[in-house]
Amino acid sequence: MIRKNVVLITGASGEIGHGLIEKISEAGGSSIITIDLQPLAPEIKPLVTREFIGSILEDHLLQRILAEFEVETIYHLAALLSTRAEFTPVAAHQVNVEGTLKLLNFAQAQGESHARPVTFIYPSSIAAYGMPSGDFNRKVKEHEWNMPTTMYGCNKLYCEHLGRYYSRYFKQLAAETLSGKVDFRAIRFPGLISAMTVPSGGTSDYAPEMIHAAAKGEPYACFVEPDTRIPFMVMADAVEATLRLAAAPRESLNQTVYNITAFNPSASEIRDLVLEGFPGADISFDPDLMRLAIVDSWPADVDDSAARTDWGHAPRFGFEDGFSEYLFPRIREHYRS
Repeated sequence: MIRKNVVLITGASGEIGHGLIEKISEAGGSSIITIDLQPLAPEIKPLVTREFIGSILEDHLLQRILAEFEVETIYHLAALLSTRAEFTPVAAHQVNVEGTLKLLNFAQAQGESHARPVTFIYPSSIAAYGMPSGDFNRKVKEHEWNMPTTMYGCNKLYCEHLGRYYSRYFKQLAAETLSGKVDFRAIRFPGLISAMTVPSGGTSDYAPEMIHAAAKGEPYACFVEPDTRIPFMVMADAVEATLRLAAAPRESLNQTVYNITAFNPSASEIRDLVLEGFPGADISFDPDLMRLAIVDSWPADVDDSAARTDWGHAPRFGFEDGFSEYLFPRIREHYRS
């Protein structure tokens, strides 16, 4: 039996997964298979060659895929997010670390079976940082302050190292050598703001929660301080950055882990902009000490110059136009429909 060439997306039922499916399908040339505990949305399902309902921890599921498909690229989105991970740290470790290790072994087996490296795209997070204080405003590079304070951050940082181990990548003059069969590429996402869904379980969710509550006419008490500041990006730019990193030539990449960002407003600046778009919205501040402590351990901004130089990271939307031209119109339409 000839195995089919495909792209594999884990955790595909979320918004990043849906965005990747749409963009990859539009580009053509790659069939898509997915794994998730939840079924895909009806409008997305026809774009996928095969949908597997299940967990990345299920060995038999990965063995079935290995036998039937030749996976060229893996987008490993499945994860238990930051706030939830703090309440269920053992489950978080199982999903975030053991699940990633199984996928890396799966990628290694795929690479060995078709004699070329499998591109492994891993969404990491600013949770991999642990800052000395919340007012540390210098732009932070990828290798600095890697002392996470949460289980989620520990999971992400360790998996970055696992990916680096599996790829065993180094350069010699102009040539590159991959002694492994996994071409691991990690992208450290900032807070992501979605126009379509309100994420649950993420510690940076105060920004999207603020906008969606305003659009629904509901009061919202923000769980951080007014002067809290971390980097953000709209979801569309996150999807585009993920695809751009996956498409970059291996020889252009000088590291395995890349920061990306687009803007880093304070929570009060986000509130002010939301009030411009939704006059009369009821937005207050009621800090949650546990969640605030997590956010305060993250950098106020990150240095993403390596991503811009190596593979052309260039977010389309800044702070003001991201809200006025992208988020507000789509969120209004979302709730009207």
